[in-house]
Amino acid sequence: MNYSRIALAGLGGTVAYFALGFLLIAVLPLADEIRQFAAVYRPEESMMRVAPVGMLAMLVSMMALAALYASAFRGGPAVAQGMRFGLLVGVFAAGSFVLHNYVSLNIGLRLALLQALAYFVQLLGAGVVIALIYRPTKL
Repeated sequence: MNYSRIALAGLGGTVAYFALGFLLIAVLPLADEIRQFAAVYRPEESMMRVAPVGMLAMLVSMMALAALYASAFRGGPAVAQGMRFGLLVGVFAAGSFVLHNYVSLNIGLRLALLQALAYFVQLLGAGVVIALIYRPTKL
């Protein structure tokens, strides 16, 4: 594994994740749905104060995903491998995080499904970017 490429791929995955997130928030009614559950979510001003923690956590998480990608790479076109990887991670996140939280948090099904869709698309995109940036050594 090439650690500098993993770091670059993790950084690229983070940028892709947040860029897609901003686009999806503009397209999907997530912000409106979240406002309906004020007892569960922080107010926007409060979220902004702790946003750096979330951004750093996502960067570390994307570094971990880039390392997993490097470990699991099977060869083949980068876009196809990235989509495969992102698809698997997106399904994992939707099931283990979003829908699992739907069971334990007092949120609506519509919000949970919108979040699952958003995270799935974000992680699919991040997987493709990670694959495009991380170039494995010859097998």
